[in-house]
Amino acid sequence: MGALLISIIVVVLIIVLFLLNFYRDPERKIPIGNNIVSPADGRVLKILKTNNNKIKINKGSLGKIETLTRDIAKECYVISIFMSPFDVHVNRAPIEGEIGSIKYKKGKYFAAYNLKKSLMNEKNEIIIKNKIIGKIKMIQIAGFLARRIICSVNINDKVNKGQRIGKIVLGSQVTLILPSKKIKLKIKKNQKVVGGETVVAILR
Repeated sequence: MGALLISIIVVVLIIVLFLLNFYRDPERKIPIGNNIVSPADGRVLKILKTNNNKIKINKGSLGKIETLTRDIAKECYVISIFMSPFDVHVNRAPIEGEIGSIKYKKGKYFAAYNLKKSLMNEKNEIIIKNKIIGKIKMIQIAGFLARRIICSVNINDKVNKGQRIGKIVLGSQVTLILPSKKIKLKIKKNQKVVGGETVVAILR
């Protein structure tokens, strides 16, 4: 019984430590200037460029993947950030502005690192209207483990760059859709980014 009790205590402690690590919410130093910051902690999974509302992928077998870019611009960058269970899962506003729309969509729960399938997952689309760039879209995407998307803003709310606006429980993905003609990218694929701190792009 003694060995069993010790094993149970160890397992419980591991779970508690994991949850404490997962739910951490550190303060961030928000960069000043006309820029767009990462909405989440994680790794840049893909950076794609759209044309005529299609994503063109030069390598791999994915071909063209349709995405919701038409309400942002004809030509966009689509930046997908994968959050592992060990990353901070608080989502932050990538830019200052006003919440133009929020659209929640039910879906599947494929692995968040699978770009093609993850677009079919449960998601929450947030459009932010900015005076300089116009509109950008931030999509909270559930993953295989993530079964809860939290959005803490409402339509017409004013948000500051780096402000906390939501969370996704466990491994998941956040995708940014930005008008490509109005920005200059400052990140690359596989780069580690920090929510609210890493500059994703500079406004032209």
